[in-house]
Amino acid sequence: MTLAVKVISPDRTVLDDSVEEVILPSTTGQLGILTDHAPLITALDIGVMRYRKDRDWQAIAVLGGFAEVEENEVTVLVQSAQAGADINPETAREELLSAEQRYSRVAEGDRQGKILAEKAVRTARARLQATTAL
Repeated sequence: MTLAVKVISPDRTVLDDSVEEVILPSTTGQLGILTDHAPLITALDIGVMRYRKDRDWQAIAVLGGFAEVEENEVTVLVQSAQAGADINPETAREELLSAEQRYSRVAEGDRQGKILAEKAVRTARARLQATTAL
């Protein structure tokens, strides 16, 4: 049996397919979804969503949102998402280094700057991790 999975961002549908398993980056940790999972709604964090189809793992970098699981359907609504296969690993690595450097240069008392810089680091890290599916 399979799961019908849709990953939808404001500008496009990133994934619409049948898969065997999904791992979501929820705000409370990684959440595995198999067929016949109990109904669920969860908030998603910045991270990597992984899914297994035909024994192969694929990854999508997701930048926060929500997921609903009901009757073997997983609907993921995200602020932004990008398939790992569409991300250049070298560019992603450079973006992470740049974001880490920006984070280290934020002034100690600049709370908003730290929050924005940390978000940029987490986003860049998720994009790089998505280039290497399980």
